[in-house]
Amino acid sequence: MSGAGGVVLVVVDLQNDFCDASAAARHGGDPGVLAEAAGAAAGVVEQARAAGVEVVFVRFLGDVEHQGPSWRRRDRVLGKRAKCVSGSRGAEFHGVVPAVGEAVFTKYACFDAFLAEGFERHLRERGVVRLVFAGVFTDVCVDSTARTAFQKGFEVSVLTDCTTPLHLPEPLVLSFMERVYGARLTTRADPELWAARPSTEEESSRPSVRRTGPVPVTAEWTRE
Repeated sequence: MSGAGGVVLVVVDLQNDFCDASAAARHGGDPGVLAEAAGAAAGVVEQARAAGVEVVFVRFLGDVEHQGPSWRRRDRVLGKRAKCVSGSRGAEFHGVVPAVGEAVFTKYACFDAFLAEGFERHLRERGVVRLVFAGVFTDVCVDSTARTAFQKGFEVSVLTDCTTPLHLPEPLVLSFMERVYGARLTTRADPELWAARPSTEEESSRPSVRRTGPVPVTAEWTRE
């Protein structure tokens, strides 16, 4: 199925190791933020299906054998464990199940979905123009994929209520994506904006919809 108006919803790393209660404890800040974002991301999948928008799932597998030397060194230095190991509960999808016929692409110990075999080819073959992002984390895998998408000529939209950052303040991350990638910031409540490809005139006349307040002048790293 081709995306409605050249639009595809890309669901990034909505997996137990990134979204369950133990992940929420690592997330810091308000423990409900991650659960809320993950629940909204799962909900927008049904919304996209109902609107005739193709849903593409991206998953992460972090087995040690998939990791490069720099990844292994980082985990050793920081005491990180491998997440979303093949066959584990942590690698399973959280709150969603891909429907029959929906594409699932696997990233092997990397952030960017364009490094997953077949991901870009799938988009090109379907004439996709815009990628709409939901999932985790805004400042890691969502950002990495959005950055490459922009550089490869795709339009970028981010559903700000369907994602959350892990390390950086949310307003800072969203503002960066908006300014550098031209990302359209909206929410799942506005399918008229994200579920159909707007014309150039519509793009220029409709403002981004933010969930968060203005970006602070300075920002610090908030979590490891």
